[in-house]
Amino acid sequence: MEQRITLITLGVSDLARSRAFYEALGWRGQEVEETVFFQAGGLGLVLWGREKLARDCGLEPGPGGGFGGIVLAHNVRSEAGVDALLAAAEQAGGTVTKAPARNPVGFWSGAFLDPDGHAWEVAHNPGFPLAEDGTLTLPDFGTS
Repeated sequence: MEQRITLITLGVSDLARSRAFYEALGWRGQEVEETVFFQAGGLGLVLWGREKLARDCGLEPGPGGGFGGIVLAHNVRSEAGVDALLAAAEQAGGTVTKAPARNPVGFWSGAFLDPDGHAWEVAHNPGFPLAEDGTLTLPDFGTS
C-alpha cells in the first residue's frame, strides 16, 4: 500500500454552518449533493452529514461531541500566523481550546474546535519547513 492520504472527511451536524465556518477562514468550497469539497494543498477536505458519513462507513450514527482521537493540523509560516488563524477561527464561530504559546517541544502552537467539535492544531514549527505552495516536508529524524 502506498503511503497517502487523499481526502479527510469530517462528519458535521449542520452542513451550511460548517461550510460558512471554513469559508470565514478563507477556504473556498464546492457543494455537490449535500457534500462540500475544499482543495487543501495536495488533498481534499470534505464536509458531509455526520449520520450519512457513519452509515457510508457501515457504522451506526452515534452521539456527537467529545474528543474523537483525531487532531487535524495546520502549519503556518510564522508565530503571528498562528495567532491570526486562531483569532479568525474564534471570530468565525470556533472555540479556541489552547491559546497560542510555546509548547514543550519549543515551537509556537495553539488549538481550536470547529463548530462540530473537530480539533485543529495551528503551529509554526521551523523544523517542518513549508514549500512555497504550502507543502510540508517532514525532516529526516534520523536514529540518533
